[in-house]
Amino acid sequence: MSGTGTSEELGAPSARARAHALLRIRGRATAAAILPAAVAVVLLVAGAQGLAVGSGWDTARWAVSVCAVVVLLLAAAVGVAIVRARPAVSPTVPLPEKAAPDLYRLVRDLADRLGVPAPSAIALTPDCDSWLEDRTHPSAQPAAGPGADQAAHSAARTRRRVQAAPVLVIGSPFLWWMRVAELRAVLAPVVAGTGPSAHPDIAAARRFVRGLDGAVADAAAPVPGPLAGVRRVPRAFVGWIARLLLRSCRSHAAEMERSVAAAASVRAQGVDHGLRIVAQEQVGLAYAGWDRLLTRVALPAWRMGRWPSRLDAGVVSALTELSRRDRLADGFASRLGERPACDLLEEPGAADEAASLLAARLFHGGPARPGPDWSPVDWQQYPDEVVDRKWRTDAARLHRVLDSMTAAPAPAAGPAMGVPTLARVVEHLAGRAGGGEELAAGISAAVACEEESAQQHRASGASGPTGAPAAAGTGGNAPDPWGPDPLPLFPLQPPRTGTELLADHVVAMVCCAAVDTAGAAPGLDWLDGPALLVEGERRADLGSPVLSLVEDGDAEPLRTWLASIGVRTDKPVRLV
Repeated sequence: MSGTGTSEELGAPSARARAHALLRIRGRATAAAILPAAVAVVLLVAGAQGLAVGSGWDTARWAVSVCAVVVLLLAAAVGVAIVRARPAVSPTVPLPEKAAPDLYRLVRDLADRLGVPAPSAIALTPDCDSWLEDRTHPSAQPAAGPGADQAAHSAARTRRRVQAAPVLVIGSPFLWWMRVAELRAVLAPVVAGTGPSAHPDIAAARRFVRGLDGAVADAAAPVPGPLAGVRRVPRAFVGWIARLLLRSCRSHAAEMERSVAAAASVRAQGVDHGLRIVAQEQVGLAYAGWDRLLTRVALPAWRMGRWPSRLDAGVVSALTELSRRDRLADGFASRLGERPACDLLEEPGAADEAASLLAARLFHGGPARPGPDWSPVDWQQYPDEVVDRKWRTDAARLHRVLDSMTAAPAPAAGPAMGVPTLARVVEHLAGRAGGGEELAAGISAAVACEEESAQQHRASGASGPTGAPAAAGTGGNAPDPWGPDPLPLFPLQPPRTGTELLADHVVAMVCCAAVDTAGAAPGLDWLDGPALLVEGERRADLGSPVLSLVEDGDAEPLRTWLASIGVRTDKPVRLV
């Protein structure tokens, strides 16, 4: 079976037509660059044959020749800049074949069934998505070492020519939640895209567009060092030309990619067709669980300087809990008896840890490698080392802001100033007009100051790990996920309001008091994050009484809740 397939299978009438349109744009740009040279050649030949003589013709020949030389030099410079521009490459965790031979075998068998070239490599992304990515640009290839002989260098270049197929990027949550058959069904339309990628016209059009995109990104990047203003001028010129061409290409490129995706989907319909609908349902479910796990569970840990090292395994727990709670998800948990796709990996734990660290980099901006202020945490340690510490850190911040606001001693009947008791917080919010707004503003300022300080610390102290696995093929226009580049790329949450921050801090203070005086314990809810356990059961009814206190100054609902579990509000709590 042909590696590229027939025209109809590739959706060639539309995809190739758009590719030809892109190549025509490239051809017209080249023609415009050599037009002055062509005119100069005509004038010079005419003068040599005595057809165009005289001072006027001589002046024209000189002017056009000089213009031709200048235009050719500029065109050559722009062309070199576009060719050398490193396309943006998605941050991923490389997965060599020796780390996942069964997965590589599954993908190759799938490619054979589809009649398309197999992907050249596989990588993992800490997100719920899968795609093909071209990494044939020289910047994505390992350079030959200083001691490499010519034969080895030639062999490397040969391998680069042979391995022209794109890299298959797989969302790591899919490997842990999906079964093997479901993963194959989900990957079928993605792998089918290697057929159009092997078509010379489509490949050339994609290289042209990626080069323009890379040149635009290079032009926008800051220029370090002396004479930065002078060095910025040629970059700005190249960027202007690239943006002009990119605007002409945008609609054709978008339509070409849509046609390629449609053709790949049609080709994959014959592979595991009956399972594809079920598999797509699992994609949506995995995304929902992954989003909840990141925003509710991982984010509090990241903010505490800890990163959960088994996020993908946590997805299974989160989705199993979702299946238990949601009647619409009935039957999904029974799938867990089938073979999970992560069994296709030799060391699932190592892959999960690498993807978890990359997720922390991308979504939070954590350091590139573990350290004293950035250490991994297991799920068993999460309640004590993240939840309890988070509560006590927030409670300590709450009392620091209260101390800064208290200008005079408290009344004799009230709690003593500076003593970290829950009564002090409740009396302040219930007994002072405007106390909530002032306290919320103070907490917001304190949180903003701490977050800015933490970002500056990460930016100054982050450095590429000398022994950490580098993400394969990271290009110059994409921040290196293992290096000191500014991250996160994808912030998880918008800034929180002052009222939300104040409510979170009051909840933390209540939980600290419950743990210290009523025998409660910190816990982990897979869908909602930090949880307060009273007699082994999660108490999820604390939010409403706290909001009544924060927003309305009404302390009675909270006092009733505290009395129901025996919390002593007058006892000092332990702070961090």
